[in-house]
Amino acid sequence: MLRVMTWNIRTGGRDRTGPGRLDRVARVVTAQRPDLLAVQELRGFDSGDVLAGFAAEVGMRPYLARSCLGQPVAVLVRAPLRVLAAGPVRRPFHHAAVRVTVATDAGPFTVSAAHLDPYTGLRRRIEAGWLAAAVRRAPGELALLAGDLNTLDPGTDHTARVARLPPAYRRRHLRRDGRTVETRAVARLAAAGLVDLYVARGPGDEGLTAPTRHGGGAEFSGMRLDYLFGTRALARLVRSCEVRRGGDTEYASDHYPVLAELDLSPA
Repeated sequence: MLRVMTWNIRTGGRDRTGPGRLDRVARVVTAQRPDLLAVQELRGFDSGDVLAGFAAEVGMRPYLARSCLGQPVAVLVRAPLRVLAAGPVRRPFHHAAVRVTVATDAGPFTVSAAHLDPYTGLRRRIEAGWLAAAVRRAPGELALLAGDLNTLDPGTDHTARVARLPPAYRRRHLRRDGRTVETRAVARLAAAGLVDLYVARGPGDEGLTAPTRHGGGAEFSGMRLDYLFGTRALARLVRSCEVRRGGDTEYASDHYPVLAELDLSPA
């Protein structure tokens, strides 16, 4: 069984003041023990020392994609998984995207990690199209898209939660008419044939991922922004998909991690 987790750790686990949160982030990762970890908002991780130190602390190997405008993203891999290929998705994302392919008993398995534009829905929809194309190019039938998509899902009525947001943040989740909730990035991934694993295999609740209780997040009003999307072949291998809450997750970031268990083994 493989465990795959996605998590936005908020500005590299560091704040402008205070001791920082990276130790809490590492404790959560160690406790959940994912085999593959898609992680976003890696501010300061461009430094090899910071990235290497964090990876060593959690016992994983890092594959980073740098960002020109925003913050890096990465996929971390735990032994004995064998990496077949790795590299950035070369498109002008606001943040970044990276792909890693590992060997499993069912064939190559590709994880793409991304963090979509936080400001405009149109830009997120374009970025989602780039990601869908990257998934289509993955070798074999087993592929996963993981990350903070900054987008509400099209299957839920979000009117009340968007109305609760301050105007500056509300605009991020509305289309140009100022009334229609912006869900097109997630809808585009679904239209490409990808399966929302939380909807398919989750416990049946809303799966809210932001904000946490004590990690900040004034720009959130109780929202599901973090997703795991899989190809249909991969979705058939998913045993469970859950949002991990409680303990250090309440302080380590303003987002909760999302964890899926897959009926796959390293090859």
